[in-house]
Amino acid sequence: MKLAIVTDSTCDLSAERLKALNVHRVHLYVAFQGKTHQDWIDITPRQIIDGVKAGADLPTTSQPSPEDFSSAYKAAVKAGAEQILVITISSAISGTLQSATIAAEDAGAPVTTFDSKQASVGIGNLVEVAAAMRDEGAALEDIVKALERTRASMKVVFAVDTLDFLLKGGRVSKASALIGGMLNIKPILALDDGKIVPVARARGTKKAIAELVARIKAHAEANPGPLVLDFLHVEDPAAADTLRRAVQDAGIKFEGGDSRDIGSVIAAHVGPGTFACYAHVRP
Repeated sequence: MKLAIVTDSTCDLSAERLKALNVHRVHLYVAFQGKTHQDWIDITPRQIIDGVKAGADLPTTSQPSPEDFSSAYKAAVKAGAEQILVITISSAISGTLQSATIAAEDAGAPVTTFDSKQASVGIGNLVEVAAAMRDEGAALEDIVKALERTRASMKVVFAVDTLDFLLKGGRVSKASALIGGMLNIKPILALDDGKIVPVARARGTKKAIAELVARIKAHAEANPGPLVLDFLHVEDPAAADTLRRAVQDAGIKFEGGDSRDIGSVIAAHVGPGTFACYAHVRP
């Protein structure tokens, strides 16, 4: 049966990459400076950073509506889809999965929703796994099993300059943000079962990088297999490159290693100065 794949814009894959994968994208929204913008369409992280520096209030974000997903489903069915697989941002940090599920009730074809329990390129990695397997003729149930295995091997660790953005979006507690600001430290965070959790504190960028490298190395040792890494940043490719070199210098063997831009919705929550590493074991 012909399978269509739908994801949301927080996968942080470019329009060109999604077109090559033949994957439909549904956009989340960023409210900033009195306007509502579509993620990856009419707002960039640079606009957010510059606007906040100039005194604008911190941005807020919102999930797609069920109607947004319904439009994507109808387009997929019109193009011949007999099944639809939807891969979304973690349900613990966004209501996007809920919208996708509501829209599935009247999609015109069976819809399988998959909670990535990830954000940004972690979602994108799962989308790429699913698209590759679909193109090889794999059955939907086998694709979902592969996604579950890949998701179980995923790890993201990231350093942020400030917890103010995450506090504004309700992703961390006020106490955590206060402690970070008082000690002038770089908080180190991760995703645990789809939720953002603080895992360490580091004074300065060098110590933050060392902390990230140590955690990546420990994850690689605990998850044998072909390790795939992506290095993420918010408008700062040099930071991603520095982290990549540190991982290489630590003797960690990996595939991939691309430097990836974090999109506007994720950037609106983590803020400028964020850099990260996403790891998974190739299925």
